[in-house]
Amino acid sequence: MRPLIIPAFAALAALASSGVPAQTPAHPFPQHLPYAAGSIRPSHRSQAQLDQDVREAYARWKTAYLRTAGSDGGLTLYRVLCDTDSAGNTVSEGQGYGLVIVALMAGAETEAAAISAGLWRYADLHPSGNDSRLMSWNINAAGQVQQGNTSAFDGDNDLALGLLLAAAQWPGGANGVDFRARALEVIAGQAASAMGPASYLPLLGDWVTPNGAQYNQYTVRPSDFMPAHFVNFAAAANAPLWMQAVAAARAATEHLQGSYAANTGLMPDFAVRESAAVTTLRPADPGFLEGANDGNYNYNAGRVPWRLATHALLHSDVASARQARRISQWAQASTGGVATNIRPGYRLDGTPLATDYFSSFFAAPIGTAAMVTPAQQSWLNAIYDSVRTRQEGYYEDSVALLSLLLMSGTYWDPVAMDRLFADGLQRITP
Repeated sequence: MRPLIIPAFAALAALASSGVPAQTPAHPFPQHLPYAAGSIRPSHRSQAQLDQDVREAYARWKTAYLRTAGSDGGLTLYRVLCDTDSAGNTVSEGQGYGLVIVALMAGAETEAAAISAGLWRYADLHPSGNDSRLMSWNINAAGQVQQGNTSAFDGDNDLALGLLLAAAQWPGGANGVDFRARALEVIAGQAASAMGPASYLPLLGDWVTPNGAQYNQYTVRPSDFMPAHFVNFAAAANAPLWMQAVAAARAATEHLQGSYAANTGLMPDFAVRESAAVTTLRPADPGFLEGANDGNYNYNAGRVPWRLATHALLHSDVASARQARRISQWAQASTGGVATNIRPGYRLDGTPLATDYFSSFFAAPIGTAAMVTPAQQSWLNAIYDSVRTRQEGYYEDSVALLSLLLMSGTYWDPVAMDRLFADGLQRITP
């Protein structure tokens, strides 16, 4: 991996004093960055059609899930309606997804600066009781903490990346929010309270004691392995910890795939230490944290192909490409190339957990994984068509929209953008 370039997202810093209006994004949608050499995109729709598919998916997502939530100091607050409690709640995971989505859609979304500021301020007004730099993971419709005043790693990780994206869009801040400063606070909070000091793997949240008996730095959620995020955090915070996290996540993924899913590449929702004598991981037992499928490829691990593909595509990471390819090639073979045959969850040997419905949550991430293998062009096209207009619920639609951004070539992160400028490359024109 070549050296990182970000003292303050170098190529963008000059815009802060360039006279660009505060509400005008530096990188309006759609940006078309070149992805890793040899990667593919859907070939059956023009770039203009792909861009429009994303605009329409965003409009559906915004209507269904973006809500105002009062105001603070004159700033309108925004939250993402998740309804995971069937009573209109918001979770930090959704708030993170929302901030990433809105920052990337700036330009197409004319109010993106105000919405981004409002999404962040809502998160900031609901801090974890353990580390106030992190968000409390579950907020009810009335704005009150519920189910424990603690953080969840994935929510804060996406909030931090969303803040870095917002800082790239509005380098001088917007609507009273210094996005870069707030990003560095969240990144520091994650490093101090939600990372294993010896494992370099993500804790489930700031409620976990690194050397605890039941939950510790070796009891992990593999969908929290977000190597592209970690690369951005290493650059922004000049913190080697995050590159150690990239290496640790890579090794853990390789071991879990090779030892427990050699024929499928599938990852478990949760993993634990194989024994007290080693630090390598195995799939968690049923009932470890959430339910009977904790050791299966279910509604957490379904995000893994997308997280791996993002790193492979934006940062030309060979290991992440190899790990994503295993899943996508197995999925194509097991479904006969029919995208709607992707099932909603599997045992690690590829046995479906259910066969009676199709979900974009499981299909869309596999579509992003197909992008690293040119021979899977027809498979990628089929998956894209199966998800591009589908609506299900907050979780499915948020992950599908983020996957559509990646599949359409309109997803970027600050490190990838800085490298584009530093290398003198050109964006791909529509």
